Amino acid sequence: MEQNLVARVRNLSVGFGPRGSESAVVRDVSFEVMRGQTLAIVGESGSGKSVTSMAMMGLVKRAGGRVLSGSMELHTRNNETIDLVNAPESVLRRLRGAAMSMIFQEPMTSLNPVFKISAQLTEAIVLHKRCNRAAAEAQALRMLDLVRIPDARQVMGRYPHELSGGMRQRIMIAMSLVCEPTLLIADEPTTALDVTVQAQILRIIKELQEDLAMGVIFITHDMGVVAEVADQVMVMKKGETVEHGAAREVLLAPTQRYTQALLAAVPKIGSMRGTSLPAKFALIEDNTEPTQALPPLAPDYAGAPILSVKALSIRYDLKGGLLGKVQRRVHAVEGIDFDIYPGETLALVGESGCGKSTSARAVAGLMPIQGGDIRFGGQNLASLSKGGMQRLRRDIQMVFQDPYASLNPRLTIEDSLLEPLQVHRIAQGEAARKIVLDLLERVGLSAEHAQRYPHEFSGGQRQRICIARALTLSPKLIIADEAVSALDVSIQAQVINLLQDLQRDMGIAFLFISHDLAVVERVSHRVGVMYHGRIVEIGPRRAVFENPQHAYTQKLLSAVPSADLNAARTPFSLMEEAVPSRIYDVNHRAQAMSYREVSPGHFVATSAVA
Repeated sequence: MEQNLVARVRNLSVGFGPRGSESAVVRDVSFEVMRGQTLAIVGESGSGKSVTSMAMMGLVKRAGGRVLSGSMELHTRNNETIDLVNAPESVLRRLRGAAMSMIFQEPMTSLNPVFKISAQLTEAIVLHKRCNRAAAEAQALRMLDLVRIPDARQVMGRYPHELSGGMRQRIMIAMSLVCEPTLLIADEPTTALDVTVQAQILRIIKELQEDLAMGVIFITHDMGVVAEVADQVMVMKKGETVEHGAAREVLLAPTQRYTQALLAAVPKIGSMRGTSLPAKFALIEDNTEPTQALPPLAPDYAGAPILSVKALSIRYDLKGGLLGKVQRRVHAVEGIDFDIYPGETLALVGESGCGKSTSARAVAGLMPIQGGDIRFGGQNLASLSKGGMQRLRRDIQMVFQDPYASLNPRLTIEDSLLEPLQVHRIAQGEAARKIVLDLLERVGLSAEHAQRYPHEFSGGQRQRICIARALTLSPKLIIADEAVSALDVSIQAQVINLLQDLQRDMGIAFLFISHDLAVVERVSHRVGVMYHGRIVEIGPRRAVFENPQHAYTQKLLSAVPSADLNAARTPFSLMEEAVPSRIYDVNHRAQAMSYREVSPGHFVATSAVA
């Protein structure tokens, strides 16, 4: 038993605050991790999951925390037993990245913005494996290929800000695995990833775990992922362990009401079978289906669309040579078409880097386009003057994935919400403040929150504030770009229910971008599937989910993890072929796509993606 032990935590308590008067945020937590096994730690935001992992890595002190009591041991492959509580910083520095490694949830806070990817990947290999730069680069390239990074050699020469969120997360995962650690701590490692890449990453971690007899602590709020990877499950709530046991026992027969409610709040793919309109989520507080006094409304497809995108193409120039001329181009989006009608939610789904967010930013007027046109309310965005674009921004608002990065940390919430009203000269003084306070109440906050700053709110509350800010100008279209992907299931359910209420009451249309297909199934009227910068299938949500025609759509749906261990599981066949490059010569002309109509409004691509 002892020889298979990787890590042991006993009665761990961690606190924050002035020494001697710390407030404990983790209390009396105990667990063991064995070689080749995965312990999943689950719970809502603020339950103490990440603080526990940071304590094991010796990083909690850098955030102002301290281990108050308990013990933590790491057992290395060299048969060393390291006391992680009392080990000096020099020992912990030697262990980090080599014997124990951590994948963080937010890659932009983990990657250095001033260094290229190659420097950051090879640094750990050179430091811990004592090899030369060429061998380190070869190992780094191999890991990038494993995590399905297209054009891996070219990506090595780029900076973090030049990559999508999903690509950055895959690079973080490659960095964590590159030195083959004894213990891997994965803190929400697949939150920003689409289901196909998530399935690939989970398989990579599993294979390395078996090859290296590696112990894994997997921190997540995705119960489907827990069912896929976990041997043991520990459920945390408000810093304490509420349930701990074998994964099958906890998932199939949870004994604690909190665990039961947590499982009930998980969106399940297929739960909307036979229905065409969106529906609200169950809420974790009462574990009941919400009462929906008014039925959801169907959009009016007889009228004109509020947004019409035709043959949209977006390119990024790649310069090189002595004169810095454009030598090649990244074809980010390639000739896509879609419409959105008033009161409709169109969801765009697909792998990270497929062009979803790029398309959304173009619709919002935040980036130039190289082909096609975007019409909103009959107006072509390309023909609008600067003043016309400013007026248009009143009608098109955007909610981003990271609410903390979207809010000015120096402004109170009231000031952040007043700003758009003042810029567009809609209201001033007390009239503007009344609008702000009404909006805060509308999104489930109160007037007393107005004078607080962003750092004083939870992630879910900050996202509600961003939604309130988007509503200040009474827009006709809101673009939600992964707006709920980083939220735990209970907060996610609240935010989605809020968006559906707003759509019904105000007739707002949504362009909803997400990689979570179970969420998409609950919120969307129509779905467009993107792959390699193209839309390969589009149609009513019910038709696309219940009768997927394109091979990529079928793979997406088969890759969705299920929390139901008794459900029939379709073996997921990964796309083993090389990820196609989207970098072409300057004179490259992509072939036009052709589609066939499978059923009314349901179109599938019949030509190759190129």
